[in-house]
Amino acid sequence: MVVPLASFKNRRVLVTGHTGFKGAWLTQWLTDLGAQVWGYSLASPTSPALYQQLNLEDRIESIEADVRDSDRLSAVVRDWKPEFVFHLAAQSLVRPSYAAPEETFSTNVMGTVNLLNALRLADTRCAAVIVTSDKCYQNKEWIYSYREADPLGGFDPYSCSKAMAELATESFRQSFFAASPIRVASARAGNVIGGGDWAVDRILPDCIRALLSNAAIQVRNPHARRPWQHVLEPLAGYLRLALKLDGVVDEPGNPYCSAFNFGPAPASNRTVLEVVQQVLVHWPGEWYNASNHSAPHEATLLALASDKAAQLLEWSGKWNFEQTIQHTVEWYALTHQRHSPVEITQQQIRSYQKIAF
Repeated sequence: MVVPLASFKNRRVLVTGHTGFKGAWLTQWLTDLGAQVWGYSLASPTSPALYQQLNLEDRIESIEADVRDSDRLSAVVRDWKPEFVFHLAAQSLVRPSYAAPEETFSTNVMGTVNLLNALRLADTRCAAVIVTSDKCYQNKEWIYSYREADPLGGFDPYSCSKAMAELATESFRQSFFAASPIRVASARAGNVIGGGDWAVDRILPDCIRALLSNAAIQVRNPHARRPWQHVLEPLAGYLRLALKLDGVVDEPGNPYCSAFNFGPAPASNRTVLEVVQQVLVHWPGEWYNASNHSAPHEATLLALASDKAAQLLEWSGKWNFEQTIQHTVEWYALTHQRHSPVEITQQQIRSYQKIAF
């Protein structure tokens, strides 16, 4: 399937959460494709922040606001009339969800509801991709990969909130969008990594911060196994899915208005310790076991089956585990050597795009 990425040129796109890690990568990619991007988000959540490193505020229309502000969000959707929406705004970490469960649920659930309702009220043709998480599944800690039809659930507040966001998306799809010009799909991805992530409580940023300060890397859950993938992998899936939503004929029950998994190949399901060891191949340093058995629960085993995306979107991962770590560490190393973050990011996008589209 030839995916016409040029179809984004001069199209109106709304990205919520554009100041976050994934949102900044997606915004950079869309602007490189010539899209007219409006971003809706709170201020950059970290310092440094990829959004600022890429100088995106000079190239898009950025609105600093909360997705929980339904009136403001509705006004933006009504005024901008986006042709594409990518909803990434979220409280995106498991451990902070224990400290702030109310904020996690209100942002991830009601923020999603507010966006869907804004689209309903605007009632103009739009293709919307609602990004949730692989953690939306009722995790049984088994070796089998989860499929889109498997039960949703969540032990921790973050995971539960993502399952609820999925249910809200399906409710709006069935109740309001079945016979409307608004096409909505949801996207579930694994643990994404890549240059420019500065969040706390994520293993790659923790590695880089330690290496930059010549300190040993603290490894909280060395034996936890995760489906690691470069951030460009799921973003490519979101772009493919959005273009499919934009192009499908108006008919009830089309297969694209549904949930999609975008997970890496099984060989990329590795332990946290394997990630750290691979990082140290490219940036030598030390690590130590900082396991805490009284720490809040986090899943230790989770994998996605992406057959649906492969069949309907012809999407698959292109960078293996070793390449993913290499490109990620390279981004940080080059920016540390004062190379331009914009040029490095654009170069990685171009390299990936050549093999993925």
